Amino acid sequence: MTDTPTTLPRTLGPWMAGAIVVGTVIGSGVFKKPQYVAERVPEFGPALAVWVLGGLLALLGALALAEVAVMFPRAGGNYAFLKEGYGRFIAFLWGWVEFWIIRSASIAALAAMFAEGLHDVLRQSLHEPEVFTFWQRQLLAVATIAVLAAVNCLGARVGGGLQIVVTTVKVGSILGIIALPWLVLALVDQPLHPPKLANLGTIWPADWSAFDFGKFGAALVGVLWAYHGWMNIGPIAEEVRRPQRNIPLALLGGVTLLIVIYLGANVSYALVLPRGEMAEVRTTAVSTEFAFRLLGPAGAVLGSAALMVSVFGSLNGNLLVGPRLLFAMARDKLAPETLARVTARTRTPVIASAVLATWSATIVVLGGALTVYRVPLLEVGSLTLDLNVPAGKPLYDVVTDFAMFGAVTFETLVIAALFHFRRKYPVESNALPYRCPGYPLVPALYVLLMGRVLLNMFLTPDQRTEALVGVAFILVGALVYAGVYARRR
Repeated sequence: MTDTPTTLPRTLGPWMAGAIVVGTVIGSGVFKKPQYVAERVPEFGPALAVWVLGGLLALLGALALAEVAVMFPRAGGNYAFLKEGYGRFIAFLWGWVEFWIIRSASIAALAAMFAEGLHDVLRQSLHEPEVFTFWQRQLLAVATIAVLAAVNCLGARVGGGLQIVVTTVKVGSILGIIALPWLVLALVDQPLHPPKLANLGTIWPADWSAFDFGKFGAALVGVLWAYHGWMNIGPIAEEVRRPQRNIPLALLGGVTLLIVIYLGANVSYALVLPRGEMAEVRTTAVSTEFAFRLLGPAGAVLGSAALMVSVFGSLNGNLLVGPRLLFAMARDKLAPETLARVTARTRTPVIASAVLATWSATIVVLGGALTVYRVPLLEVGSLTLDLNVPAGKPLYDVVTDFAMFGAVTFETLVIAALFHFRRKYPVESNALPYRCPGYPLVPALYVLLMGRVLLNMFLTPDQRTEALVGVAFILVGALVYAGVYARRR
């Protein structure tokens, strides 16, 4: 292992970069979040509009981010962009929130879903009500994190190669979901639950004045989780070959593919599962219930397997790109410098990978404990702090909403930085091989819409706690920076 910080080699081509964009985004969201949306938006038209809006927001952001990433193709992604745009303090706060909450909570949620998916496959295959206990499933989640972290320590080329394979399989599984209702109609004489347009229910609200736009916004936060990860090209930008060409290709091509397959999957779900019944799918994934209704027990196994493979790929991608943030911060002396060390043979930040994997595994255990055991309320004066999972809200949704608050906050600042870069580097910007089309309207729309999403989190009761805790955590990061890193250069 080298003793001093270094650069990372450019080993990732356009296919690997694109696979990382698509592979880290497609995880559990497209399989689980349709229930979250159906619970809050009962009509099919507005529900599909939530997925369209989430995709358009990701596309607007990708159009703008591609220019920023081409301008600064460095390890760390958003950290490097925020440092250039706003300085060390804001960059540190992003790194603080991204490590402690966004990336690690995402990894923890995905690992827990992988364990649940494997458990469903075994349970349905063996016709047993339970194969693993709750804590055995959490142990499996921790072990999965450890194994994939070790694989990605073998080098970006190894992790990227695995990502191509898994992404191909998971995209194929979603295409199978899209085609399955039509195949059943064509090949099965009398299916038990045939797909039909009547299952869509009410297409549009009869009275828009009574429509709950607050719940629509809450559903959008859930959908943003399903699209979250499209920025993951940033942390590995230093390792992408010909970044001025391959980064825009990977970003724009990946996000476009995501929009198409997400909309197709949601239409297929809705043709088989009426809206009210979809909202009640709580003990399994929507994809599993969907496949069960079309193919019986064998379909349930296939649905759970698709979820499991998809989550596995997203986990691998997150454990590949996540340590690059710690590497970049340590290289700038905004994190312990040992995190910037890389192995002499594979040139990967092994210590950073181990630290991220360890904290993510810890969140799995802590989340499991909060699910099983009730924590006494903490009262400080007139303030009551409740660390328990809100009644009726699954831990998975709590963790993902928590992660999305920090992500939306700082990722919106990244897109807004494009205005600063255009003014600060006019000559360099004009010479770039890629420039954001529709500037300044495209980044301005993204910033305004995401700002409204953030405001809605504070106004919506079932997301307010996650937003307030996120603000508190950012303030703690500000205190750490002031006390430890403000004078370091």
